[in-house]
Amino acid sequence: MRLIPIELKPNQSSCIETLSKQEYERTLHLILKKRPVDEALGEKLEALRLFLESTDFGHLRSQYEGFLADGKEVTFLIYPAEGKVTYKLIIE
Repeated sequence: MRLIPIELKPNQSSCIETLSKQEYERTLHLILKKRPVDEALGEKLEALRLFLESTDFGHLRSQYEGFLADGKEVTFLIYPAEGKVTYKLIIE
């Protein structure tokens, strides 16, 4: 199964780390409520866990905070990839 990228949009009040944690908790809650277990939700949860565990969020914030301060929209697309995750940063 190919998981759709996870899209997160940090802003002045919620950084990428906070949004990742919130999405992880929301996904976990959905998994615990849903029967039978949805395989795509499980894959999403694993991707978020890996992202939270392996990312240097200080470095990541330094890459995009200036754009937010300039009023630009920042989007992260998080992609699971065989036991790890990658991301793409989009500035608009």
